[in-house]
Amino acid sequence: MKFGVNLPNYGPEATPDALAGWALRVESMGYHYAMVSDHVALTPEVQHLFPAPFYDPLATLAWLAGVTRTVGLGTTVTILPYRHPVHTARVAANIDRFSNGRFVFGAAAGWAAGEFAALGVPHHRRGAISDEYLAAIKACWADEVASFEGAHVSFRDLHTGPLPVQRPGPPVWVGGHSPGALRRAVRLGDAWHPTSVTGDWLTGVGLPALRRIAEEQQLPVPDVSPRIKLRLTPRPTGPGRLLGEGTLAQITDDLGLLQDLGARAVVLDPTYPGDRREAGRTARDLDVLETLVKEVIDVDAGRVR
Repeated sequence: MKFGVNLPNYGPEATPDALAGWALRVESMGYHYAMVSDHVALTPEVQHLFPAPFYDPLATLAWLAGVTRTVGLGTTVTILPYRHPVHTARVAANIDRFSNGRFVFGAAAGWAAGEFAALGVPHHRRGAISDEYLAAIKACWADEVASFEGAHVSFRDLHTGPLPVQRPGPPVWVGGHSPGALRRAVRLGDAWHPTSVTGDWLTGVGLPALRRIAEEQQLPVPDVSPRIKLRLTPRPTGPGRLLGEGTLAQITDDLGLLQDLGARAVVLDPTYPGDRREAGRTARDLDVLETLVKEVIDVDAGRVR
């Protein structure tokens, strides 16, 4: 199992130097991925959880590709309907080139209705648009000259190079918890990328549904690469807690559970949407990540100790 970290690419503490510092520290600790999230129009509903400024994930990762050397770089997640798929495919392929094949494309349909309205994208059609856009993106990655025909996007004989280093394209981690998201993960993803879930929901609801849809579609079950919270508490957290919240022992148990479930990767998320990241927060988060490497996870072996 590989281990990653969701970097805070938003809020008053987010600066180019801070993002570089996060990425380099995560890389130096041996974590396998440094990932960032996505919003484009910071409407009030978005700002409530993700205060400005918000650094664009694809631009940020293109820059971090030149700052880092070994750590994987990815989105958790790119909101598919916000950008034309040809443009998304091209920028993602560029990042994969700049990083020499270290890019992971996390993708989902999005949620913020006000943001969709600001961008002129129909919120109620976001699932269908996402399915088509992701298929179009993969078509652009697959061939030097690509064509695609759909209800929401069509193109013929586009020269799409440079192609990604990774063939036939970067790994696709599909986020979301709805039946439509699970179908998208089965049909178009290399991994399912649920976020902020409980262990009971993952084992009792999410994974059984994923397996059932794969069986219905007669397709392989995708790998699982969740993003979980990273909130260390001095006392045990009670029933209903999200994976990654609680004492060091509870977090260790959560990582062990994901390892036992055969997860391909887990992304640790210290960003706590809605929090304002007070002074000293970054140092504390990095200390927790360091503690995990020293006491809980063996990043070289890819396992929980």
